[in-house]
Amino acid sequence: MTTLLQINASINHDSGLSSQLANQFVAAFQARHPEAHIVVRNVAAAESVPHLNAERFGAFITQAENRSAAQHAVVAYSDSLIDELKRADVIILGLPMYNFGVPSQLKAYFDHVARAGVTFKYTEKGPVGLLTGKKVYVFAARGGLYAGTPLDTQTSYVRDFLRFLGITDVEFVYAEGLAISAQSKEAGLAKAAAEIARLAA
Repeated sequence: MTTLLQINASINHDSGLSSQLANQFVAAFQARHPEAHIVVRNVAAAESVPHLNAERFGAFITQAENRSAAQHAVVAYSDSLIDELKRADVIILGLPMYNFGVPSQLKAYFDHVARAGVTFKYTEKGPVGLLTGKKVYVFAARGGLYAGTPLDTQTSYVRDFLRFLGITDVEFVYAEGLAISAQSKEAGLAKAAAEIARLAA
């Protein structure tokens, strides 16, 4: 059975256009694979992923036998996020652009799943990702037109981060120009919808 993990990062939750695009793909995927197990992780929910601080990072690097109860709780939470990733065959990421970057809540999520010895390891030849064999679809919603320009810092960052974890099969679908005009928004969403239909076919 295929397991699909949908990660939404919009502060507008299901009303966000990136979430809506991700939902469209998941619905199409589920129609073709009714046996698929769908897991949804909203990193910008009311109880969003905490931002990394010295105490939380300290819990990650403290040996298990030396951790306090509070540190064990921090690591258990991180482990639960990582377990979702490990179990997933397909990962769907709804990615809005905020001020030229990824949402801070998504960065916090990344900080909780990048754990040395768990999702990657250091070797003499550099870091090696441990989460291999997964397919990722990223649905990126932007107010302006950024794809293929120096202002698109998201694409390279997300690709590089996933590659660091061992995930190299990553495909982006862009819906751009959403804040320029009604016509531009319609065109951007139509282009993304056509790409979703192609990918889900």
